Amino acid sequence: MSPSLESLPLPGRALAELVGSALLLAAIVGSGIAAQRLSPQDGGLELLESSLATGAALAALILAVGPVSGAHLNPLVTLTDHLLGGVGRLECLVYWAAQAGGAVLGTILANLMFGLAPVELSTRARLGPDLWLSEGLATFGLLFVIFSLVRSRRATLVPFGAGAYITAAYWFTSSTSFANPAVTMARTLSNTFAGIAPGSVAPFLLAQLVGTGVAVAVLRLLDPGGSGVDQVLTQGTEPGEPVDELG
Repeated sequence: MSPSLESLPLPGRALAELVGSALLLAAIVGSGIAAQRLSPQDGGLELLESSLATGAALAALILAVGPVSGAHLNPLVTLTDHLLGGVGRLECLVYWAAQAGGAVLGTILANLMFGLAPVELSTRARLGPDLWLSEGLATFGLLFVIFSLVRSRRATLVPFGAGAYITAAYWFTSSTSFANPAVTMARTLSNTFAGIAPGSVAPFLLAQLVGTGVAVAVLRLLDPGGSGVDQVLTQGTEPGEPVDELG
């Protein structure tokens, strides 16, 4: 059995979150640019190409960094884990900084890979109550899937559940499911298919926070004990294997 999260040095966990977040944004933005170039006249095909690449990359990255950091790769996963009794306040702040920095780095790398300027602010407006509702629902669903799998002692399925959910949510949400503040803010730095205009960010973030609040409330009702995500992922728990809850 691997060591628990608390026994791993925080700088190492932060580095894992930074690298994982950078690769995730490289996949999101890079696949968006590639899709836009490969299928410039077919928005549906662009979305299919980007969603498949993003979902597959997310699953792979959770598998890769889960044993080190818990593979949050999302400030809202970290926040939810904290509220449910997982990581502490210091870990939250360090994880958030690593996730934000990694997301910016990944976006810059994606731009450079495709011969674009390292940073180019997006002009793609994403505004409207329909999109905000979509972001709230997308965020709720992602957190519900992740922490429900952890609660039911099936944490080994989280990479596949999260990857599958994000792939599907690209299609069933009108906002294409950002569901991640670090992703949302970093995508302002690429004026491509994956971009979002800076003026559209604040309502997205608010909707994501509302979705997180609803998810935490529902998860607490379903599991009053509140199991955090990190310990299960770092211990490599098998389905049905007992797990010590974080105190």
